[in-house]
Amino acid sequence: MPDDAIDSITLEIVHNALGAMVDDTFLALMKSAYSQNIKERRDHSTAFADVSGRLVVQARDSLPIHLGSMLGLMQTVLAKIPLAQMRKGDIFAANDPFEAGGTHLPDLNLAMPVFDGGAVIGFVCNIAHHADFGGMTPGSMGGGMREIYQEGLRVPLVRLFSAGQLCQDIYDMILINTRVPEERRGDLNAQIAAAKLGARRMEDLVDQYGGRLLSQAFDEIILRTEKRMRHGIAGIPDGVYRFADVMDDDGCGNEALAIAVRVTIAGDRFHVDFEGSAGQTAGNINCTPSATLSAISYTLKAMLDPEIANNQGVLDVCEWSAHEGSIVNAVFPASVANRAHTCQRIIDALIGALAEAMPDRVVAAGNGANTTAVFTGIHPDTGRRYIYFETLGGGAGARATRDGKDGVQVHITNTSNLPVEAIEMDYPLRVVEYGLVEDSGGAGHYRGGLGLRRTLRPVGHVCTFSGSGERNRTRPWGLFGGAPGSCGTFSRRDRDGALSELPSKPAGVEFGPEAMITIETPGAGGYGPPRERDRAAIEEDRRSGKYSAGYLAAHYGREAS
Repeated sequence: MPDDAIDSITLEIVHNALGAMVDDTFLALMKSAYSQNIKERRDHSTAFADVSGRLVVQARDSLPIHLGSMLGLMQTVLAKIPLAQMRKGDIFAANDPFEAGGTHLPDLNLAMPVFDGGAVIGFVCNIAHHADFGGMTPGSMGGGMREIYQEGLRVPLVRLFSAGQLCQDIYDMILINTRVPEERRGDLNAQIAAAKLGARRMEDLVDQYGGRLLSQAFDEIILRTEKRMRHGIAGIPDGVYRFADVMDDDGCGNEALAIAVRVTIAGDRFHVDFEGSAGQTAGNINCTPSATLSAISYTLKAMLDPEIANNQGVLDVCEWSAHEGSIVNAVFPASVANRAHTCQRIIDALIGALAEAMPDRVVAAGNGANTTAVFTGIHPDTGRRYIYFETLGGGAGARATRDGKDGVQVHITNTSNLPVEAIEMDYPLRVVEYGLVEDSGGAGHYRGGLGLRRTLRPVGHVCTFSGSGERNRTRPWGLFGGAPGSCGTFSRRDRDGALSELPSKPAGVEFGPEAMITIETPGAGGYGPPRERDRAAIEEDRRSGKYSAGYLAAHYGREAS
């Protein structure tokens, strides 16, 4: 080892200090935010990048889908602003998927440079999903949007702070384009506070260790992650592995949109080709490269080395190709708000492709969606507009050793379901029902997880509902003989009891206190033949009330009921 090389003990101490710093900023953002989407659902992430824009650490509870966005922001910052022009106290902001490396407009990215003397040593980054960012539909996420201009305010790379001074005109421009500016102000201020906290923490580390040692640590942290990832790839048998799945529809009349993957493993190299996937589509389920890269990197990390640090070393082993203008490599002015649906299907397809090579590490298809619900109206008590935004969990796929979890976010999203108390405290809505969907998990040696059911009605006013679902037509598949899970649905029940099913991506559904909207999210697939399920586990299924006698008899035999 060279005399000036960082030793292993110091490296581990620095790595943990960096992790503590981004975890602190994650908690600061969460605890300072105004919206339920951040303070309760934790739809935000924090990270640190080095001076070349490589992601070094991400907070433990950050979302995998945000990793590519943060990398995209850093690439944009470094391409447009010379390091010599950056000043202490600068904060850069952006959200645009085509001009600033983002994945959709509600995710606003911030980056703040950290200095060692007069030289930039890295950037504290954070990203938060704002519950509304303008556009044609409240919540900026509803179905039916056909181009990026309809989805909300596009923010190219701008200075939100310049040398420590707020750029008030930029700040005001962002807020005036949103429907609930008071809430947006609170969430944006929380992001600013988290960035400043991170910068102070990093300055303390610079004072303690010096910029040179920290830069060595950044290099080594990333290198060690890449080495572990390549070691994991090398353990997969060389070969070509294929799988294809479909998106239900894009909300604009286009159905059964293919997601096809061809995975090539050669030694310690991984490459996925999306040849055969659908072209860019009219509706807002397209993915930019940042979103697709996030889905690929998540899948590899989850299957190969779940405990590894999430940083540039994971991203660097992900080689992929796709036609420009395809659903997984969309070009301007594609509509991308609900890109998470497609990210989930990319993950399903990659897992399906690798199931043959890694049967003990794969999971059956999860709920495969980022089921979105947006309720908006005028609060009868305050006279002000409110927006309740949530993405709801569903079933998680079964695996080789255990059942899938019920009612959770899966794979790349990783947010929480909003508690009933939080909804009814902040919004003029009544939660009539909240529970699991009976019989929705696929049968198997290990069963798939169950979907969620949430029924709401407005209190004292007429509100508007918009949503976006997937796996409402194509069931989440099982593996190695496991049965598929059930599909999701949106429905409306009127005063007379009449029930009407809504489209998978409904927009602008008005209803009053006499009506209710029910959201049922998809279940998940089972793993292994149902005949191999342990009798005690079947008995627990029966006693839990999660499965009906008819379902148990149909899948496990008459005696199971």
